[in-house]
Amino acid sequence: MLTWTQTLPFLLAALLITATPGPDNLMVLGMGMSKGRWQGIAFGLGCAFGCLSHTVLAVVGVSAVIAASPMAFTALKWAGGAYLVWLGVQALRSSGTARVAGGGVPQQPLGTLFLKGVLANAINPKVVLFFLSFLPQFVVPAQGHVGWQLAQLGVLFTLQAALLFGLLGYFAGGVGAWLNRRPSAGLWLDRLAGMVFIGLGLKLITQR
Repeated sequence: MLTWTQTLPFLLAALLITATPGPDNLMVLGMGMSKGRWQGIAFGLGCAFGCLSHTVLAVVGVSAVIAASPMAFTALKWAGGAYLVWLGVQALRSSGTARVAGGGVPQQPLGTLFLKGVLANAINPKVVLFFLSFLPQFVVPAQGHVGWQLAQLGVLFTLQAALLFGLLGYFAGGVGAWLNRRPSAGLWLDRLAGMVFIGLGLKLITQR
């Protein structure tokens, strides 16, 4: 089982990263604003549960690398750390001008919107890379059962994303209007997330 020293830092980082304005949460806001709360919630939950597919890939891929070669796992950590640092630099350089568009979305059943959210997240290669970079650094190999640790972390990430995206869908009208009145509202979130990414990436590269 995960320890509190793993879980709390992981959840704090995951919440900040999920809250940073990006394609997924802006689509959730746009859906909620244009079609209503339940439509926004359905699409948001789909986006969140799409993370489970990336969790499976991370569990299978990272576990296979560890089994194949400790040196290969070290190389994976360095590559993942470099990727997180790059994401951090991109976030720091971002203009932070998040804008939510509403309207123009045809009415669809809630189940269809949920599946569209799952697909939108599951086929995003950037999310695959993110999971392969982000999850392993919260794994403690000395505790054993690395695959099980990765699975628990992936499920935790999915649950917090479902909570946050569900709330975004529910409060989409107010949140979207607030963002549109303040085009640079995402700037400070981007800066915070950028520093978190860089810190996590450097930690992943330097830790043994």
